[in-house]
Amino acid sequence: MADRLDQVKSLISSHPDFPKPGILFRDIFPVFRNPKVFRHLIDLLCEHVKTAVPKAEVIIGLESRGFLFGPMMAEQLGIAFAPVRKAGKLPGKCRSVSYSLEYGTDKFEIQDESVKPGQSVVIVDDLLATGGTMKAAVELLEGLGAKVDECLVVIELKDLNGKAKVTKPFHSLIHY
Repeated sequence: MADRLDQVKSLISSHPDFPKPGILFRDIFPVFRNPKVFRHLIDLLCEHVKTAVPKAEVIIGLESRGFLFGPMMAEQLGIAFAPVRKAGKLPGKCRSVSYSLEYGTDKFEIQDESVKPGQSVVIVDDLLATGGTMKAAVELLEGLGAKVDECLVVIELKDLNGKAKVTKPFHSLIHY
């Protein structure tokens, strides 16, 4: 596992002062340019879910990078995938939740029929920074009656302490 994880980590690039001064942006997109390493990443995420949440029924991908991992994970695990999107992007009856951003608020939505009450879900995203979006996703899914069994990210920015806002079991593959 360490060798595969090291390969993933070696492709994550860092960009100082992006998107604004004082921010060190961790870019996961180079991983997608290497199919072998991208496969390693999906395998590592799936292996973790099989061990930590063996009875998971739905992978929930957060907009937008959670959409890059979630469907592939769900297919490999043989379970459902459902997206959580910004407000106004999903048709049909949706449930929504507002959450705070650095300079205002935003809103997440999920289609009501995406998750049944009591279903075991794993929320997936690329990165955990301040924890606000993950916290909102947990609240949204619990509002549908889902059982949030884990929040899973590829990268955790430990200095921002976003994990403190996550009230469910949490796992990250890579820490900065």
